[in-house]
Amino acid sequence: MLATPSEKEYFRKSYQQVNGAENHPKILTGETRNNIINTMPYATLSRQAFSRAKFESLLKRRFFYTEAFEIYRTAPSYKGDHRGLYDYGPPGCALLANIVNEWRRHFVIEENMMELDCTSITPEAVLRTSGHVEKFADWMCRDPVKGEFLRADHLVETVLGARLTNNKTALESGGAKDKRLDEATVQQYEEILAKIDNYDGPELGKLIKEHDIRNPNGNGKVEEPSAFNLMFKSTIGPSAAAPVFLRPETAQGQFLNFRKLLDYSQGSLPFASACVGKAYRNEISPRSGLLRVREFLLAEIEHFVDPESNKEHERFHEVEDVELPFLSKETQLSGKTTILKDSIGNAVREKLVDNETLGYFLVRIYLFLIKIGADPQKIRFRQHLNNEMAHYACDCWDAELLTSYGWIECVGCADRSAYDLTVHSKETGTALTVKQPLKEPIKIVEWEASLEKRLIGPRFKKDARKIEAAIYDLDQPALAELATQLNSKGTASISLKEPLSDGRNKVDIPSDVCTVKQVTRVETMREYTPNVIEPAFGIGRILYCVLEHVYWYREQDEAREVLSLPIFTAATKVLLVPLSSNASFKPVIKSLARQLRALGIANNEDTSSVSIGKRYARNDELGTPFAITVDFDTVKDGSITLRERDSTAQVRASHNDIIEAVKNLVANSESWQQVFQRLPEFTAQPQT
Repeated sequence: MLATPSEKEYFRKSYQQVNGAENHPKILTGETRNNIINTMPYATLSRQAFSRAKFESLLKRRFFYTEAFEIYRTAPSYKGDHRGLYDYGPPGCALLANIVNEWRRHFVIEENMMELDCTSITPEAVLRTSGHVEKFADWMCRDPVKGEFLRADHLVETVLGARLTNNKTALESGGAKDKRLDEATVQQYEEILAKIDNYDGPELGKLIKEHDIRNPNGNGKVEEPSAFNLMFKSTIGPSAAAPVFLRPETAQGQFLNFRKLLDYSQGSLPFASACVGKAYRNEISPRSGLLRVREFLLAEIEHFVDPESNKEHERFHEVEDVELPFLSKETQLSGKTTILKDSIGNAVREKLVDNETLGYFLVRIYLFLIKIGADPQKIRFRQHLNNEMAHYACDCWDAELLTSYGWIECVGCADRSAYDLTVHSKETGTALTVKQPLKEPIKIVEWEASLEKRLIGPRFKKDARKIEAAIYDLDQPALAELATQLNSKGTASISLKEPLSDGRNKVDIPSDVCTVKQVTRVETMREYTPNVIEPAFGIGRILYCVLEHVYWYREQDEAREVLSLPIFTAATKVLLVPLSSNASFKPVIKSLARQLRALGIANNEDTSSVSIGKRYARNDELGTPFAITVDFDTVKDGSITLRERDSTAQVRASHNDIIEAVKNLVANSESWQQVFQRLPEFTAQPQT
């Protein structure tokens, strides 16, 4: 379904700045556009009918990416499920690198972060301590007939979503009444889908039974959901005695290096570390191309902050007026997906967003996504529901981008509190804390337990260490209760984390073995465990979503597809095109290429024999923003033309003037509109 001519005209006139093209003739925007997006099928950048098959064919044909091991798919020796693994081709690699480079500029440099490169191979002990071995899992169902494994929440989404779509089609076409859903069922399905992320395994199993949800591939019934850990396990060394995992995130390496980072930052907080690297998740049923894969590039930030600072951010005032689109957990739990637009300042004041640092990074994420080409009208921040919250998080928001697959999580921004540093410190006995001189010494009165070592050993033998650990692990209220029992009864019962050799989980401790008393000490230093705010970026997902957002095709010819990538994101900045194969053009092209390379501007030559229009068109498909054309007038007077991808408008000027214009465009010190107004327009040749 296409926008009407009047809608197209409105959007063309109201287009706001994207890719430096303030009056772009094709891209549609504005509040009206936002309303249409919610009521019309997913569309291209210029509001045309979107064909995912056609779009993904372009990406594969131009080798942005391809399935890994593709030529082995038909080999007799090829077995197993190797889905979710992809190779990036030349334009995909360059685009990926440009996104990461911009991420470094936008975050690492702008926020003065410390970058790390940590190993992907992680000992089991580290991930057991962090909670990933026990809790990093998705719920899956098995089709016993086909032997397929399906992710339970995706199964429910797919089947109920298809039923709603079929119902809408039946209503619009006047189909048979027995194929239509009643209003109550439609509302029930919509409410389930709105809060799908809040269901755990048993609840998903109940939904599957109640609504007779089956495997779409064959309509077979599925078994009860079961938890499946998503990490890849292996061993180190020939003895296979050292279990390891491929990391599911880069965060743990940053936490384990906290003391070194603190020293590097001269012992002061707040500070942030950053890491870009591969991560691995053994997805149950990889799907949706680059959106759900088993090996992917992550860019993660760990911002360490004093918990007593209320997580304020010194630069929050710079962004507090920026409006963001929020989908709160309260809205989702009510069965709706209504987006609230509000300034981040109001959102923090009203506690929709928990604190300033979390809010500051939400804005910085939003600005980054827009900068690299994401459509502002196709971005929202969805708050995690309680049941989907990661085991380490106390609040989390996902930056989601709207695609033909629906809303896709691309960035997670979590408040991890002090969880990670606390558990790693406790497991290793290493203080992952900050020490800060107090302005004035303070007296602290607290309970302290002491054990009579000469008695506890002989009396409890090999269980003595377990008892010692349990007592020294007690907090102040528990120690106060222990003191009361010992003083009143002469003995006290304590619970143990590890059972005794006889299987008991509790033991009675007499007062001659353990004493608890209050002691007073003077502190001149404050010691605390920092809290962590973590923005985590799935670079591959961002790449795919941005490509959908910038995709469109020319009205006069649907086969002429365009990727309107921003200049600094595009793989190649300039195409060099000789008008023909005339030998006199060759030295000019080589000279231009040399000059552009010296300026660090990626360029490509197309000296093929096809028409110049076709050469322009196939580089529009790659998202190349500009083309420099050399013709017979160039040989006469040294002038060359510069063509802009989206408008196809051209200017003509001297060799040096055009190179200077390209340099300014790539450096973002001049827009195309300014160049077009400053240099003479070229209309002698058809603008194709």
